[in-house]
Formats: sequence, C-alpha cells, structure tokens
Amino acid sequence: MYDNLKSAVRQIVGARRELSGRFLALVSHYLFEPDFTRIGEGHDKGGVESRGKAIRLQHLTPIPRGDSLEEISRKLLQDLEAAFDARRNAAGQRASELWAEERAQLLQLPATSFEVRKAVPVEVSSRSMVRIEGAWYSVPSRWARLNATVYVGVDDVRIICMDENVTHPRARFGTRQVRYRHYLPELARKPHAVRQVAPELIAELGAPWTGLWELLTEAHGEREAARVLARLLGAVCEHGEERVRRALEAAVEQRRVGVLDLATPTLAALEQIAVPAALASYVVEAGRAADYDHLLLADGGAHD
Repeated sequence: MYDNLKSAVRQIVGARRELSGRFLALVSHYLFEPDFTRIGEGHDKGGVESRGKAIRLQHLTPIPRGDSLEEISRKLLQDLEAAFDARRNAAGQRASELWAEERAQLLQLPATSFEVRKAVPVEVSSRSMVRIEGAWYSVPSRWARLNATVYVGVDDVRIICMDENVTHPRARFGTRQVRYRHYLPELARKPHAVRQVAPELIAELGAPWTGLWELLTEAHGEREAARVLARLLGAVCEHGEERVRRALEAAVEQRRVGVLDLATPTLAALEQIAVPAALASYVVEAGRAADYDHLLLADGGAHD
C-alpha cells in the first residue's frame, strides 16, 4: 500500500488518482495495480507510516554514511534482507520461506529491468554543452547543434547522441561539468586556449601528459609549451589517445625534448623504434652534399 506521495500521484480527482509519468511507466513495465491509502482515513495512512517509521528507527538511525548513494543503498538492502530472514510467524516459519512459496504464484518478471532514469530530450548548444535541471554538462564537440537524449539518474546523468554516450556526475544547479577531452579538435587549433586550461586538461589526461607538461615548461616556459601541446593534441585527434600516450611515455622517460620541439610533431618521430642488437653500436652521421663530390670526379678530373 502506498501513501499518496507526489512522486507517484500527480493529482487526486474525487476517488481517482492521476499517476505521475514515471510511476505510470513503472506500473506499465511490471504490470501491477498500485493500492493507495484512502483520503480522510487516518488509520490507512498510519499503517503505512508506522512501517516506514520502524525501518527508519531500525536501519536509518543513526544516519548511514558512505562514499556514494550506491554503497549506502547496497548496505541498507543487505540489512533489510537479514532482518526479513530473521522474522518468524507464530508457527515458527521464516518470513523468507513464506515469501518463497508466495513468489511462485506471482507473474514472471520482464526480461529487462525498468529504466529508473528520467529521459529528457535536449538540444546541444553551439559550444557543445547541454543544460539539465539548471546544470550544464559538456559533450563531444562534434555533437554541437544536434539533438540528444539525457537519462537523469540519482547521482549521474547519461547523455546519448549518434549511438554514443557520455556520463557525468550529477551537478548542482548553476554549476558546470566540463571535460576538456570533448574539445581536443578545437584546442589543437588554439594554443592560447590550451594555455588557459592546461592545469585542468593535464589533470584529466593524466600520465604521461603530466610529465610532458613539466618537461616542456622547464625547457621553454608555458607559452611555447602550450603550442607544442596543442600540436600533440592534434596527433591525438588523428591517431587516437592510446597510441599517442604510448609514444609520449617513451619520449618523456628518455626526456627527448628535441623530439617534442619539432615544428610539427609526428607520431613516427615520437614513437620509439626498437634497434636490433647487431646495429646498436653503429652511429649514423648526417650526410652532406660535399660527401658525394667524388662521384663527379673520374681519373682526377671533373666531368660535366
């Protein structure tokens, strides 16, 4: 039996109740008939509230704590299951045994679980941001000006567009959740913007980009380091983040600043090529045009 909670009942008209959209979807998915307390019948509502009060005093006092709502919910369900299994009726039968007998008479559950998230259609802005319940979330820049669907959960939101999805932690009203990975193509063309967001971008990319940024700033300062970093972000867009990361790990480990200083760093220049042991002792010097002058000479004389 349900109290007439607002999340389930949108409006009461006489003895009829108009259900909210999400609760109606829940009823339709699992095919059950909700039973609500009667209006003006205090003993109906009292029965519902007494059961809720008992659970609150037994399992929610003191207020449970945890790193996430999921962790708190999982622990609460375990405690409720244990308390339910410990209950016995007058004949000494466990509540869990009685439930197993009753459960066999119920309808089979649907093949898929109910999607508890609220689906909200949105339009992506020209800056690749979507606004959901007063908060802003970034999406890949290629989604700009397209339509997307947001599934709003308790502690996160999932945004879907073009068969791709992005998940953000739930943000407070008036705040922003921005991931600079979503803007790599634009940052690759704007070194000044890279310099402005470098701390957040480097923290988001993690190793070896952290060591790379320290290496570049020590050698050139932030302005030139941002230019090199922008070009490397272009390599990420072209070749993929994982491949560039592996190449950068070798360059940063060997502190090969010269490779990073290339006017246009290429992946081939960044990647470390394994040299066979038989060739490792050879040193190849740079060639000069003068080295080939002897090809122009024959019998001590020059030929045209």
